[in-house]
Amino acid sequence: MFTNFVLRYRRIAIVCVHLFLIVLSNLLAFLLRFEWAVPSAYYYMIGVTLPVVAFIRLGVFYFFDLHSGLWRYASTRDLVQIIKAVVLSSVVIGLIIYPVLDFQFYPRSILVLDAVFVIVLMGGVRLGTRILREKARLTIHEKKGVFIYGAGDAGELLLRDMLKNPGYTLHAAGFIDDDKKKTGLKIHSVPVLGTGKELDDLIEKYDPEEIIIAIPSAKPAQIQKIMNGCKKHKIALKTLPSLRDVIKGQISVNQIRDISIEDLLFRDPVTINPENVRDLVCGKRVLVTGAAGSIGSELCRQILQHNPRSLILYDRNENGLYFLDHELGEKYSRDFFSVVIGDICDMNRLYMKFKKFKPEIVFHAAAYKHVPLMEDNVIEGVKNNVQGTWNVMELSDQFGVETFVQISTDKAVNPTSVMGASKRIAEMALRHMNTISRTKFIVVRFGNVLGSSGSVVPLFREQIKKGGPVTVTHPDIQRFFMTIPESVQLVLQAASMGKGGEIFVLDMGEQIKIVDLAKNMITLSGLIPEKDIKIVFSGLRPGEKLYEELFDTDEKILSTSHEKINMALSTTNGIDAEKFFDQLIGLQVLALGGDKDGVLEKMKELIPAYNQTPVDINQIIPM
Repeated sequence: MFTNFVLRYRRIAIVCVHLFLIVLSNLLAFLLRFEWAVPSAYYYMIGVTLPVVAFIRLGVFYFFDLHSGLWRYASTRDLVQIIKAVVLSSVVIGLIIYPVLDFQFYPRSILVLDAVFVIVLMGGVRLGTRILREKARLTIHEKKGVFIYGAGDAGELLLRDMLKNPGYTLHAAGFIDDDKKKTGLKIHSVPVLGTGKELDDLIEKYDPEEIIIAIPSAKPAQIQKIMNGCKKHKIALKTLPSLRDVIKGQISVNQIRDISIEDLLFRDPVTINPENVRDLVCGKRVLVTGAAGSIGSELCRQILQHNPRSLILYDRNENGLYFLDHELGEKYSRDFFSVVIGDICDMNRLYMKFKKFKPEIVFHAAAYKHVPLMEDNVIEGVKNNVQGTWNVMELSDQFGVETFVQISTDKAVNPTSVMGASKRIAEMALRHMNTISRTKFIVVRFGNVLGSSGSVVPLFREQIKKGGPVTVTHPDIQRFFMTIPESVQLVLQAASMGKGGEIFVLDMGEQIKIVDLAKNMITLSGLIPEKDIKIVFSGLRPGEKLYEELFDTDEKILSTSHEKINMALSTTNGIDAEKFFDQLIGLQVLALGGDKDGVLEKMKELIPAYNQTPVDINQIIPM
């Protein structure tokens, strides 16, 4: 009720302002035409035509809905509407004054001057209201000074959103742009202060609290360069959403987000052929083991996008399955997926679920992955990563699964850990199974994924949150990294390409030094490495290597139809199937019997290159 009253009153007030401006414009037009001394002979004509002018203009303004806009959001679109309305009303006024009222001596220049004055006054009042409101807002609210890096379309959209929303706590202190020609120019009265090369000095001079990178197409190298300019200062780095939103003109302050460590991966975006992936899983019954894990859960998310007939989520992690079930249940009908709590080492449970669901595609992502833990829990590592994998493969063969995809790791190459050796044996077992089964058995091998549970990124984030120190095992330790969605995209693509027996290896790019990762994460938090947050080197842990490898020395690298997926082809004559099978059974018997030393000896027998202890020099931490 009150809102309706206010709206009605506001519109009446706007009509009154419009009427005043119309009368003022007309009188000003006459005064200017006759150099501020209007002859008395024109008084009668003005008295007759002015009400006509006012009535016509108000009517046309109503038709163009000029009385309902909020002036504090005035824009060029409003100005265009005003111009249209004034031009149309001037034409109508001319048609009334000359043919109808027969005022042939009515100066035609008055029509032009009157129209110009109306446009200027109506546009000026709206613009003035917006400027006054924005100035008042800046004095009332305490604003956080920020630099906008990028004086392009995205930066302009962001600044415009800042200016028109009084609730925001951001105030643009200036633009930074690498184009020197833009320095000194202004966008909505905000200056372009300089280029990225001057960033250090500009931060020192203006002391902004944040830098918002308004370059949605910025490459990781460019972001890293901006970060390097901020390393001496306590300043937070933010960024904007995708280029698609910029094209749509949908940039707003609410979309600003922290720069994530994923933004700094020096990798080109992954492109896959969705048709191939759709052909693999669409209309099929798909089983994912380890479904609650980082890779397994992302597999479930992406597989459901390709319309499988059913998806079975298999894991023994009750909490993880609960949250994944809740997440997927909000997007998809539970008719399309089933949640099963079960252990891959429990053959009975596995058999019952294979019998019930009859999967056609199996993605085997269940595994123990933490290297130091598996060094202390050898038996469980072998039971899960070897025996459990064999159980799933054996049932896949028994129930006629079309395609079996095993997720493997770079730690399986020249292994120095129980975890790596167990995954290598699982690879060997899969290649053996492929020779005796109609099922297509495929391995997809890749390195670390950013943000997975228990990985360094969440650990570093938590340590930074607590004020440090950040612990790194060795100054020279380095690892391959890939984002979880990217790795799963390529796993699905590789699976669609497999004919059986292949070991596909994902292109992980260059290895990243963990200490550099730690420094970048500290800088992204708006802190200074070694000054605000210390980095402590704790020494290599049992089973760890300084660097990882994606291909063994006896493997030949073959390219595939996808630029990001290679294939590892063994150059040896292969393994004695009967001997390998006996060794594999022997390993499982020793593991079930709890014979740790026997298990380690059998693993070395299966993998002669397996060296459980890294070279001593790698353990040394330079002082």
